[in-house]
Amino acid sequence: MVDTQQTSTIPPRPSLWNPKTAWMLGIGLALGLATYQAGLGRPGVALINWAGWPQLREFLAASLHPDLSPGFVMLMGRAALVTLAYALLGTTLSIGLGMVGGLLAAEVGWQTLLPGVPGKLFLWRGWRGLLAFPRAIHEVIWGLLLLQVLGLDPLVGVLAIAIPFGAIVAKVFSEILDETPREPLNTLLNAGSPPLIALIYGLLPQALPNLLSYGFYRFECSLRAAAVLGIIGAGGLGYEIFLSLQSLRYEQLWTGFYMLIVLNGAVDAWSALVRRRLGFTSRLDINRKPGTVVSHGGAGSPRPDRLLRLSGVGVGVAIPLSGWFLQLDVSRLWAPRTLRLTGELFTSGWPTLPTLAELGNLVYLGWLTVAMSMVAIALAGLGGILFSLPAAQNVVLPGGLLRPLGQQNNIPWVGGLMLGSSRLVLLVSRAIPAPIWALVLLFVLFPGVLPGALALALHNFGILGRLMAEVNENLDDRPVRALSALGASPGQVVAYGIWPQNLGRFLAYILYRWEVCLRETVIVGLVGACLLYPSPRPQT
Repeated sequence: MVDTQQTSTIPPRPSLWNPKTAWMLGIGLALGLATYQAGLGRPGVALINWAGWPQLREFLAASLHPDLSPGFVMLMGRAALVTLAYALLGTTLSIGLGMVGGLLAAEVGWQTLLPGVPGKLFLWRGWRGLLAFPRAIHEVIWGLLLLQVLGLDPLVGVLAIAIPFGAIVAKVFSEILDETPREPLNTLLNAGSPPLIALIYGLLPQALPNLLSYGFYRFECSLRAAAVLGIIGAGGLGYEIFLSLQSLRYEQLWTGFYMLIVLNGAVDAWSALVRRRLGFTSRLDINRKPGTVVSHGGAGSPRPDRLLRLSGVGVGVAIPLSGWFLQLDVSRLWAPRTLRLTGELFTSGWPTLPTLAELGNLVYLGWLTVAMSMVAIALAGLGGILFSLPAAQNVVLPGGLLRPLGQQNNIPWVGGLMLGSSRLVLLVSRAIPAPIWALVLLFVLFPGVLPGALALALHNFGILGRLMAEVNENLDDRPVRALSALGASPGQVVAYGIWPQNLGRFLAYILYRWEVCLRETVIVGLVGACLLYPSPRPQT
């Protein structure tokens, strides 16, 4: 007689040591070393300059009475128009360059247009590697290089934005093309359509909405970049703010801050409204499923309305007006003087081989750069995750994920106050460039890694918080509603319903901004926040 009774076995407990824990331990160790390098926890290191607190109080007090004299307000208004013109022209040129470069960097482009060319894999990878060079260099560095060739010309500001941003758009556009479903493209190719025609009608229309949505995000980045370029003398709001800070005219400085915040807020609101009318999702859609276009609030196809038509006409008119306003002279690009100076820059710009001492110093400075960016992105990411909850409409407003209708103490104005105040904090944080934050922090901090990391953290906190808030607003709320219906507390809803769904995209945003932080450490060093003293000043 065979015993058919089945014995239940308890599966073994999974090992605590696995690749995920190894990565977590490695990241924690690296972040701990970076924090120690910044001076936190190091004995005998003074980080706070107590003698600067009176000056900081004077600076903060000036925020209550900015300079609103008519002449200065008109000056700042014209500077705001210069910044806006730089951003618009830089974005337009970067998108044009990015579409061409992205088509060449996309694998589907080479497979479709040049299917039988020998060595195409080498050419494709070579082009993608070449695109990494311009986007690795910050726009301020490009501006300094272009100043050597073009002098103080408005073309410097436009090209300094267009060159690195064009490479970034090319990388993003190539990834969008490669992730787009190819069934319509293959259908046209099998029907005998020429490869270029099949690519234009079978693939580009599907990828264009994603590119257009990303273009809005790139325009907002260009606006901040145009303000940063004022530090090197390109003009605009950044230049006026830097002059006011150098002369310690805090009332004028706060006027520039408020003007910059209003300009960023206006562009932010217009961008969000247009994208919502077009049915697009967030500004930057990383870690999405291939070939999907998630619409905001379930919106379907774009709705032609007056706002979209006015926006299209306005942008079409504003582009040539911006060129006229800045008095751009494109012929200077091929002028004999420009060609001669460009040749001299290439011939004399090759560095000599470093000595062992110089190589060691470069390695040390490289570690400082990585340490500063790690501390900055850790603080910015943590703050962004926390602020993304009150900054999302579908979370804190009455009837939202954390405040279902019918709950007690559901006061309507509390959610609106939390939403408005958190969005204002994020707007102020991202509207003020990192170099300006660094100069303000130097009132009370000694030069070193810490003020640079805090300046980068403040700026990127505003960007990450807004991006993550949009991820929360596009959340599938069915699991969260189910938890609330079962009696889960707000903390449990966040821990088990919201964060598990969004954590992957949050990490993708954090890693993306970390790459940007590595580039931005250069401009923070230019204003003296970290390069004057590579390590924290010792206690005296």
